[in-house]
Amino acid sequence: MTKKIIRGPFFGLNIMPVHKIKKKLKPLSSQEKGRVLQRFFKTGPGEYGEGDVFIGVKVPDLRKVARDLQDIAINDVIVLLESAIHEERLLALLILVRKYVKGNETAKNEIYKLYLKKTKFINNWDLVDVTAHHIIGDYLMDKDKAPLYKLAKSEDLWERRIAVLATFYFIKHEKYEEILKIAKILLTDKEDLIHKAVGWMLREIGKKDMGTEETFLKQHYKNMPRTMLRYAIEKFPEPKRQKYLKGKI
Repeated sequence: MTKKIIRGPFFGLNIMPVHKIKKKLKPLSSQEKGRVLQRFFKTGPGEYGEGDVFIGVKVPDLRKVARDLQDIAINDVIVLLESAIHEERLLALLILVRKYVKGNETAKNEIYKLYLKKTKFINNWDLVDVTAHHIIGDYLMDKDKAPLYKLAKSEDLWERRIAVLATFYFIKHEKYEEILKIAKILLTDKEDLIHKAVGWMLREIGKKDMGTEETFLKQHYKNMPRTMLRYAIEKFPEPKRQKYLKGKI
């Protein structure tokens, strides 16, 4: 059965066989770096990135390739996104971000829906962190935020992290309501990668509005995971940071 080809002005009609795209990555790869990345991204049995495969391509090189291939057909992007190789999935996501930024409203809607449909392939923290705010955050900025709360309550670690990182777009525009609500939902989350993400976003609020961050912290810091708190107060003056850590605020 012939695979359906998705066509449209926003999807790109520059058909490039996927094997040629993969071939572009080969001279940029490094077995040694691949082994380092396998360890760094916790790909061992029982770890969060279990089974992920790295070929050792640097992110700046992937960004250059994404720029060169930003007009390839969406079907080729999907094939890359469904790859077992981490860097190929990251390349696909970087291309999607470029297509989204360049696209009209129809394009943005279709890419947003595609992203949510393919979350099982957006399955490591770097894949989430470089894309969620550009696509999910931007798209939902002036829309109903219900999809964010569905993601935040997902059983899937990466969908919950997508919910958190999507709000980075809102924070950049001084909109804090959603991340504060999502942070409350995730205060009892069991995953360290969620603690880090929420703490990071709280810290980003503080860069723009310390009062809002501290209001939230004073209500919840004694009950939040230690990692979340440490990330949230990382940039505080040391005396104040110590007071939070010792529960003396």
